[in-house]
Amino acid sequence: MKQDKYIRQIALPQVGEQGQQKLHQARVLVIGAGGLGNAVLPYLASSGIGAIGIVDGDAVSLSNLHRQVLFAETDIGQPKADVAYKKLSAQFPETEITAYNAFLSGENALELFAGYDMIVDATDSIAIRYLINDACVLSKKPFVHASVYRFQFRVAVFNVGGSGTYRCLYPTPPKSVQNCAEAGVMPTTVALAGLFQCNEVLKYFLNIGELLTNEVMLFDVLQNQEERFKYQPKDHSFVTEAFFYESYQEVELTAFANVREDGLLLDVREVDELPELSIKNYLQLPLSELENNLADISREKPIYIFCQTGKRSKQAYQLLKQQKSDQVFCLIENAPEINKLISTDL
Repeated sequence: MKQDKYIRQIALPQVGEQGQQKLHQARVLVIGAGGLGNAVLPYLASSGIGAIGIVDGDAVSLSNLHRQVLFAETDIGQPKADVAYKKLSAQFPETEITAYNAFLSGENALELFAGYDMIVDATDSIAIRYLINDACVLSKKPFVHASVYRFQFRVAVFNVGGSGTYRCLYPTPPKSVQNCAEAGVMPTTVALAGLFQCNEVLKYFLNIGELLTNEVMLFDVLQNQEERFKYQPKDHSFVTEAFFYESYQEVELTAFANVREDGLLLDVREVDELPELSIKNYLQLPLSELENNLADISREKPIYIFCQTGKRSKQAYQLLKQQKSDQVFCLIENAPEINKLISTDL
């Protein structure tokens, strides 16, 4: 680490050489390389954060340039994560920067989060915000949130040492929310929001000041007015692995008509559930017993899973995929529909 590069912040009593070393050892994952990400990323790197991950599957477009200052017109069409990686690596070679040229999803979130100490929500997607929250709860990772609406932005820090989560404020996703493209935004508003996020990250690793936990800071840039809203942490024990997989993991679906003759039809309902089915290559193994009986399931042939409503079959699908089973599918039809189909065939 080049100490002279950070001499101005090392001079602060709250930082010092020991604090600078803490920043050098810190690992931060930034979700989104758009407006917020373009404000967060350079200042994380410039302050000496040791490792930064950039997750974004989008490409640079002309409309990005007025608020995404890492990009130039010559970058249009190139992956944002890759461009940000090249620019930041050239300017801050002592920082380990990794580009993940992909969108965050239920398939990759937990694996990505495992390699970092803190997550920064720099997206403008409500759905991804809930994904970040729930993945952080499962991974026991803190995350810094910001959102922008026209001339206002809000910042909060979630999941720090038992503090509240995003779901404490917003238990369920709203039906519709305008994004920046629809509502409009000034580049300075986005930049300020990102800088506040970065500041919370630094305070967290340096253990200085007061973090925005269990409260939200709302700032109006037109009126230069700041408000803070406190909230009470709520129980989030419902965010389990099963809940996460059911909510976010992509499931490969197929129709009953496409089941191969040599395939296994795996029914994960309880044994007393109706209708009873009489099908070739059929195995009933309740979800509650599945994990302890995986050895009974052949991995050499395709597996087609179903249940009564579709919820348990998705959980079974994820369990089998975790066991490196490649040919696994969830049937579009559930037991009642399958019963009708086989009754018709008879």
